[in-house]
Amino acid sequence: MCIYIAVIPLHSHASSVTMFNGLNFSEWHEQVQFHLGVMDLDLALLNDKPTAITEKSFHKSWEHSNRLSLMFMRMTVANNIKSTISQTESAREYLKFVEECFRSADKSFAGTLMVELTTIKFDGSRSMQNHII
Repeated sequence: MCIYIAVIPLHSHASSVTMFNGLNFSEWHEQVQFHLGVMDLDLALLNDKPTAITEKSFHKSWEHSNRLSLMFMRMTVANNIKSTISQTESAREYLKFVEECFRSADKSFAGTLMVELTTIKFDGSRSMQNHII
């Protein structure tokens, strides 16, 4: 009996994740966790770095997961945001930092936009085109 395993490149998974733009943290976070889980690379997100190299196979698996998870997350962040995110050596720390910086922005900005869009009125001080924009 032959078993064929389809190998899907990391880039293919990354291209199907919504690009993180600073305003869509919740959606991006959910998709990143899903894809890393499907690829069985979420070990570094679920566990802290092993302190001692007592279990060489676990340490090696964690390092592999951490390295690829970091690459995956960085590939799905918009270039103008990458420079604002501190460079960490841990995928878990990277995700935590992004969450701390952008989760509140995600919710508060959406709320602010909704209030502005539902209450704005044309006052005639500028052209209709500028008002719409």
